[in-house]
Amino acid sequence: PLPPSLILSAIRNREEADRASWRKTMDKLPTLDLGLPVSGGRKPPRPAAPPGALAAASAGSRQPSVETLDSPTGSHVEWCKQLIAATISSQISGPLPTENLSRDYRVYRRPDLRELQDEQHNGYLSESGIDQALRDGNKLAQMEEAPLFPGEAIKAIVKDVMYICPFMGAVSGTLTVTDFKMYFKNVERDPPFILDVPLGVISRVEKIGVQSHGDNSAGIEIVCKDMRNLRLAYRQEEQSKLEIFETLTRYAFPLSHGLPLFAFSYKEKFPVNGWKVYDPIAEYKRQGLPNESWKITKINSTYEFCDTYPAIFVIPTSVKDDDLSKVAAFRAKGRIPVLSWIHPESQATITRCSQPLVGPNDKRCKEDEKYLQTIMDANAQSHKLIIFDARQNSVADTNKAKGGGYESESAYPNAELIFLEIHNIHVMRESLRKLKEIVYPTLDEARWLSNVDGTHWLEYIRMLLAGAVRIADKIESSKTSVVVHCSDGWDRTAQLTSLAMLMLDSYYRTIKGFEDLIEKEWISFGHRFAVRVGHGDDNHADADRSPIFLQFIDCVWQMTKQFPAAFEFNELFLITILDHLYSCLFGTFLYNSEQQRIKEEVHTKTVSLWSYINSQVDEFTNPFYVNYENHVLYPVASVSHLELWVNYYVRWNPRMRPQMPIHQNLKDLLAIRNELRKKVEELQREAATRSISSSERGSSPSHSATPVHTAV
Repeated sequence: PLPPSLILSAIRNREEADRASWRKTMDKLPTLDLGLPVSGGRKPPRPAAPPGALAAASAGSRQPSVETLDSPTGSHVEWCKQLIAATISSQISGPLPTENLSRDYRVYRRPDLRELQDEQHNGYLSESGIDQALRDGNKLAQMEEAPLFPGEAIKAIVKDVMYICPFMGAVSGTLTVTDFKMYFKNVERDPPFILDVPLGVISRVEKIGVQSHGDNSAGIEIVCKDMRNLRLAYRQEEQSKLEIFETLTRYAFPLSHGLPLFAFSYKEKFPVNGWKVYDPIAEYKRQGLPNESWKITKINSTYEFCDTYPAIFVIPTSVKDDDLSKVAAFRAKGRIPVLSWIHPESQATITRCSQPLVGPNDKRCKEDEKYLQTIMDANAQSHKLIIFDARQNSVADTNKAKGGGYESESAYPNAELIFLEIHNIHVMRESLRKLKEIVYPTLDEARWLSNVDGTHWLEYIRMLLAGAVRIADKIESSKTSVVVHCSDGWDRTAQLTSLAMLMLDSYYRTIKGFEDLIEKEWISFGHRFAVRVGHGDDNHADADRSPIFLQFIDCVWQMTKQFPAAFEFNELFLITILDHLYSCLFGTFLYNSEQQRIKEEVHTKTVSLWSYINSQVDEFTNPFYVNYENHVLYPVASVSHLELWVNYYVRWNPRMRPQMPIHQNLKDLLAIRNELRKKVEELQREAATRSISSSERGSSPSHSATPVHTAV
């Protein structure tokens, strides 16, 4: 046996050696007695899915987590079972009472040398006891380490941080801050408690005063863009050494601190190149373009004609470049009417643009009037053009007084102007703020429906769907071409055109087609993602931020609920897109325009979200999908037929999660469907073989086998 002083000295020496190795590799990390060894040369295991993917917990997969972003919809099954077993209220302010936990819930504690000493005679430990204590310490350190993506680097590690969970009370653990995420882990619970938050979802970080939790007397409140707020508490002396607040702020808002977005550091390799998903020439060719009425132009190849439009777009064949320049001068931001979609039979078209610069004096532009007449003439089925102005009439009048405006029916005699009365970006931002207030952290069950109604969120979703249905109906039923615009043509316009195209064209309801739709109508045509989302920017009060793209995805989800077999993709697909709208892991949604992405070399220096998704398509496939080719979908745009997307907006509340993860059920169904398809193919081959054999034996035609045509 060895004396305790020698034992403690051996442990301290081991820890010091590990820390020295770690600091040598990660020399930029703050120095602190962390109390756990970190192997700097270790290559972390790749998570089962990037944060934001709804990875279902399954055997052999990533260990179960609690408040982790990579499995938001019903994937925290184990935690749900524990919470349900303990009948925990959503307003618990203290830690979970251990006596109420299920028998499956085990608490693991760190090895305590003093307890080990008490168990031995005369206060001595055997050599095997020392080895076991050291092994337990190393195992614990490995369990606490954050898994890293290729290119991700640790910036700070802090022990004994307390996460103040609104559902479970205070949880103590280790906080790791990297240049991509904030990773909090408590390994003493089974399964471990994990909080995995991409820094890109953080809207603001604030220092707060907290009630004392032992020695913890300082705190941080983290307000997120994905419908949750997080609170951390820690010792004041730890703050002075590590500067936790400054580290979080620096890497949550890299652009405000002169740093690049993490997407430029992410080095994951995927078997599929997502940047090749969208080819504008191929997409227009799929639509039958160019034709005698419409041509593909490269007038904007250097982005000098319109810096927020793509290099390639489609315009009427007969329009001359000189006239085109005059039309651009008459439209806000130079965003002229360009083709988004053409009906394969009637040739009725959806064109998009910005508002005309009519002004208070009712200015006119003969080239613009002729341009819209040309669009109408390209459709021989109708002698009318419908102009859908997404704005409220009163707002359009206000814009007119400021130099903008709308088309007067006197200047455009064959056009009909319809205002869709959709509210502006500021109203939508306020609506989402109200929605967040009622869904996190607690729900008022007694007033749930009235509270949701008070946010007006579903009413605004209804207005978008109703406007898109009107556009689709004019194209399909009336065979009339339409022009869609709002003020600048990159917010409500994109919402309406893409939703109408989704209703009209079954191709966009496939995984590949939906990716094309987003790339075309949103990314290439200049929706200002950087401004609306605020990637890497600490100005959380920026009035230009607004959930425009979120509303579009919500509308798509509403359509999938009304037509559950019409879409090839599932709910996980939509939530994954939204999570990476904020995460800054991929380059897909970065910057405001195609020109900026070319300048920043996004396609060569970052990874596309579609690379990740298309490398594991089965994860995002709807097992009930039926290709309704040439079927137009008209969703019921009534609040009575709409519902709040609980699996997205309320996913952080454990009481709102299903016990069985929906995504896992869909994966199981998909596997069953694939098995059935294989059996059908085997039967078809067997039937064909028998038919050939009987023919070779000279059997009569009456005995020949009939080909099997079966679809599952």
